[in-house]
Order: sequence, then C-alpha cells, then structure tokens
Amino acid sequence: MGKDLREILLKFKNGEISLEDAERLVKLNYFEEIEEEIKLDVNRRLRTGIPEVVYGKGKGEKQIVEATLKLAERNGVALATKIENIKRVERKLKEYNLNNYIVKINRVGKTLSIRKKDYKIKKFGCVGIITAGTSDIPIAEEAIETLNLMGINYIKAYDVGIAGVHRLFPYLKRMLSSKVSCIIAIAGMEGALPSLVSSLVDVPVIGVPTSTGYGIKITPLLTMLHSCSPGLAIVNIDNGFGAAVFAGLIVKNLLREVHD
Repeated sequence: MGKDLREILLKFKNGEISLEDAERLVKLNYFEEIEEEIKLDVNRRLRTGIPEVVYGKGKGEKQIVEATLKLAERNGVALATKIENIKRVERKLKEYNLNNYIVKINRVGKTLSIRKKDYKIKKFGCVGIITAGTSDIPIAEEAIETLNLMGINYIKAYDVGIAGVHRLFPYLKRMLSSKVSCIIAIAGMEGALPSLVSSLVDVPVIGVPTSTGYGIKITPLLTMLHSCSPGLAIVNIDNGFGAAVFAGLIVKNLLREVHD
C-alpha cells in the first residue's frame, strides 16, 4: 500500500526522506491493484475533491466488495453504484471482517457504501432533488448516496412531475427557502420536468433523463437537450451519480467563494 500523500509531503518537509524518495513514494501512491483485475485511483479525491467510485455494473460481487473496501481503507469512505445483484453482494460482505466499518446498502438505489467508524463526514451546503415519477426514484437514491459521500445536504421531493404539476410548487418553494445551490430534476417519459423547473427558479438545474417510459428510451434525453429554458445542464440517461457530483462541485465552489 502506498503511503498517504500528506504523510509523504510532511516527511519530506521535515527532512525525514529525500526528494528522490518522496518522488518514488508519490508515484507508488497513484493507484492500487487488486488481483491484476482492478486498478484503483486511490488519490482521485486529492486531485478532484471526489474519491473514485466503483461502477458495479458488469462486476462480480467479490470485485465490488473488495474494491469498495480498499477505497474505504484509503479514503475513509467509499461508494459502489449500479450494482446488479444486491443480494449477492450482501452475502459476500459476510465473508469479510467489517467490525471497524459502517456498511450501508441502498436496495432501491443499487448502491453500497462503506465508511470507517472513526471517519466523520462534515455536512455542508444543500441540493434539491426532484423526480417526476416514482419509477425515477432509483436514480434519485443513487444521487443521494453520492451526495452523502461528498458531505452535501439535500432536500428531496418524489413523484411531482408535470402530469400533476400542482404537486411541484410547494416543494420548489421549500427548496428555494432553504437556499439550495442547485436542483437535480430527474424524469423519464417525455422528460419535460427539468425545463419546467429551470423556468421557475434562479439556481442551476441539472436534468437527468431516465430509461422510464414507453417505447424509445432516448426521448427524455433528446427533450432535455433541446430545452429552450436557460440555466439547465444535462447528464446522460440514468446518471444520478454524475448529476450529484456536478451538484456537489457547484456547492463546494460556491462555499469556497464565500469563505475566500
């Protein structure tokens, strides 16, 4: 295991290791390999503010558990998304000594999070999360677990799509009153919800098309991409993780501007 980057820099600063040794240790610290199959970018959080997340689709339960656990060992907390068989992952977890960890499985969002018991996540900021229908909730739950990983607070409102648009307004009012930095709007079917939301609020809106709906699944993506409502950015279909990361970076940079 490579040493923590901060520890390496402190040792160099204090004269405990040479420049050549520091350079060698930093290079070794770029990634860790698991059985020649998975190469983990363990220092991504130091570069980007966001730790690497395990993409579970197509991976076996052993790969998912070991990769997530290794990232938790290095970063204090880790997340796996798009897990295809949650029950198998739950069974596999029982084979590991996890006494020093807090494990959370979100069956709806198809995620696994592992956190060291002594690792504290400081909460800050706030993001709104809205779904058009209940079938879009799994993507919202994926986004929520990603925000939890980043330490971002959230307010959620489910099943408030344009088929019954009157349901939306009280929740938008609550979100704006709570000073959310942005809103994630998740919708399948025709995908019109993000355009509507962005026409009513003065914060950035992140549209997430989902594969929910009849017929061709690309329709909500095309609807959102062709929106005439300003202040709206779009991620790909079912990418709750990507939307949450984008939202988290908005929050972090706004707070940085305030405190600088």
